[in-house]
Amino acid sequence: MKMVIAIVQDQDSQNLSEALIEKNFRATKLATTGGFLRAGNTTFLCGVKDERVDELLRVIDGTCGNREQLVSPITPMGGSADSYIPYPVEVEVGGATVFVMPIEQFHQF
Repeated sequence: MKMVIAIVQDQDSQNLSEALIEKNFRATKLATTGGFLRAGNTTFLCGVKDERVDELLRVIDGTCGNREQLVSPITPMGGSADSYIPYPVEVEVGGATVFVMPIEQFHQF
């Protein structure tokens, strides 16, 4: 058994949740915040049998797409302003960050 932790953008959260239900995957959904963009994320925790991990990864990959987004940089505080860019920049966001970890024991009470 594996624990799959998938961190996705909030924009992809509902579609992923529906796809997981459709494919009969159980998940716990947590509201989280990313450190780089300081934007809302959703973290899905899925306990899954070893033989279904690849299927789950395909569902995540097919649901969570990359997109371009304008981001306003944060003014440096106490640091050097030499590298500060005072106008919004376009960055690629989206997709998913996924961790797959072995589970030693599983209990459901």
